[in-house]
Amino acid sequence: MTSGKPALPRANPLKPTRNRRTLLITGASGGVGSAVARHAVAAGYRTALLARGADKLAAIVDEVGPAAAVAVSADVTDWIAVSKAVDGVAERLGGIDGAVINAGIALSASFFGHGGADPDEWQSMVLTNVLGTALSARAVLPRLEESGGHLVIMGSVSGRIMRPGLYSATKWAVSALAASVRAEAVGTGVRVTVIQPGVIDTGILRDELRQRPMLDPDDVARAVMFVLDQPPTVDVNEIVLRPVGQPADC
Repeated sequence: MTSGKPALPRANPLKPTRNRRTLLITGASGGVGSAVARHAVAAGYRTALLARGADKLAAIVDEVGPAAAVAVSADVTDWIAVSKAVDGVAERLGGIDGAVINAGIALSASFFGHGGADPDEWQSMVLTNVLGTALSARAVLPRLEESGGHLVIMGSVSGRIMRPGLYSATKWAVSALAASVRAEAVGTGVRVTVIQPGVIDTGILRDELRQRPMLDPDDVARAVMFVLDQPPTVDVNEIVLRPVGQPADC
């Protein structure tokens, strides 16, 4: 059974040489992460796909071709694991030219207790969305400084307008984190972009959002590729994209 979407063109097998750009993607086992992987491979990138789910990663590598992708199983909230994973990718592939920090969790978390996840479930979302993004950036930025590369951080419209609940607070933290990294990156040659999508049709989408207009993961992946395709003199700081029909205040 197929999704009905046109298949992306398969890139030619990529040789392990430095004339090929290498893109690291976290949260690459599904949703936006796997969509970015497919588009990046079609554009001629070698990709390093990082997530906790080894089986899902293996399936994506098999889909795009092992000559174009490697799978790395690691938890972005574990500094030792994520730093070793990034170093291993850089050593195996000869460097890292770009990174898409995409791993994230969306839980409905009401401060008044009006449904959603219990407080004992909140920790995983805060750790993944905030600490995981920070640790991933810390691990990869020295490699991007070596290559004059590009850091893309996946945020959310919920990190630009205040929505009720803890998820919005974590994405505001991500927006601030991206701005902080950009300030520190001045003079290093590293470009920093935060992508702020509206509602996306992915497996982590909360039930109460499924009745709204939604973006497809491929829509977000195209925005990522647009950013990466800019000349080295251009630094796109932020892209906001919403599905047609989603109001600007939500």
